Amino acid sequence: MSEDTYAMVDASEASWNDTADVVIAGLGVAGACAAIEAREAGADVLVFERASGGGGTTANAAGHVYLGGGTRVQKAVGVEDDVESMYTYLLMNTPEPEEEKIRLYCDESVSHFDWLVAHGVPFKDTMFQGKHFMQMTDECLIWSGNEEVWPFREKAKPAPRGHKVAKEGEGGGALMVDQLVKTMRELGVRIETDTAVVKLYREDGRIVGVRTKSVEGEKDVRARGGVILATGHFTANMEMLKQHTPRLLEEGITRQYTHYDDGAGHQLGVAAGGELRHMDGALITSPFYPPEQLIKGILVNREGRRFVAEDSYHSRSSIFATQQPGGEAYLIVDEEIFARPMFGHDLIDAWESVEEMEAGLGMPKGSLQETIRAYNEHAAKGDDPEFHKKPKWVTPLDHPPYAAFQFSRGKVPYMGFTLGGLRVSVDAEVLTPEGEAIPGLYAAGACADNIAQDGAGYSSGTCIGESSFFGRRAGRHAAGARC
Repeated sequence: MSEDTYAMVDASEASWNDTADVVIAGLGVAGACAAIEAREAGADVLVFERASGGGGTTANAAGHVYLGGGTRVQKAVGVEDDVESMYTYLLMNTPEPEEEKIRLYCDESVSHFDWLVAHGVPFKDTMFQGKHFMQMTDECLIWSGNEEVWPFREKAKPAPRGHKVAKEGEGGGALMVDQLVKTMRELGVRIETDTAVVKLYREDGRIVGVRTKSVEGEKDVRARGGVILATGHFTANMEMLKQHTPRLLEEGITRQYTHYDDGAGHQLGVAAGGELRHMDGALITSPFYPPEQLIKGILVNREGRRFVAEDSYHSRSSIFATQQPGGEAYLIVDEEIFARPMFGHDLIDAWESVEEMEAGLGMPKGSLQETIRAYNEHAAKGDDPEFHKKPKWVTPLDHPPYAAFQFSRGKVPYMGFTLGGLRVSVDAEVLTPEGEAIPGLYAAGACADNIAQDGAGYSSGTCIGESSFFGRRAGRHAAGARC
């Protein structure tokens, strides 16, 4: 669908075919949670989904939800967590934090978990032991971010907060949306699939309806309370990527998206007077662990220098790697910790000495030798004064032969998706550049800008967490705005 399709027009041009209290564009986790909340507030809710069924990008995810402060699962497995630690951690990992939003998200994290469970989303009272970018079991709790990484662990008490939906493998996100859609239907939410929202209607400064398009033609639907945009990323839109996030078009980066992640909600919101924020933000990752012992290795650039703590969340270390000179980076290990990364990082070669490895990788003479000499000197005492890697991952690299794995952009598989979206209030109202709410228009999920602003500070589960949480707030507020 071409970008100029999305627009805002005067309501005098509409020929109303249907009416609802709340109209929602998109049926991923944000749209589903908005629909349930609005319906339970007594609103007549009509949802339009461009695909043939619900799911969106959420359906492609493993189903992690970033929640904490003492959830049922955390308590069941003996994890101590508190709201202040979660709040401090998220503040530190958000480039331009909106404190009111983060405070609300943390304060209501436990009740939001309970809400998801009450509406059909299953979680087991178990924890995955080990460090993995995505556990393939149906175990729930996982360390899914930078909680144990310096300096975050110094300011916020670390706790695992990634809650995976009870589904083995990668199908947790799909199960989550399926259960929420089932609840929607039981509540009487109307759903029309294979239908796109292409225009917004405005009357006396308020968004009052939409025009939809399907194989059956166009239809105008009036919204008494409001229109909620929950249309997902813009990762599939080449022109928007060129303008805002060209990093995702670089060689070697595979974009994760659905066919309909073309920024429809972003464009509709802008047409109505909304502002886009953090559009250069993206999650970009190429996990070099598991096996987790590889974290005991060191990541170096083509100059033989380290550039990040290796125990960082995989997107953090990956983004730092892509920013190195020439995008070149290597994982260095010795025989003691040698293992093959499961994500597809090629073994370059093995050498009997660091000097030979340095020459084989084309690094400046003496550079890698000095890096490993200094690292080993401190590692022998369990210390890493340069990047403060947690002591459990610090060990001297002094058991030859030595091996180097490729970690360079364009040489190994990197995956990424966009994070930027419409500026919104704590109640998901779309805001103008002046910070004023556009009456009758809301946005939630990947087309809204909330907590997840960049990949370096990202924690797995933040997108689904904020999408479901602020989706609920959008539905509740829109239902209360009926006129």
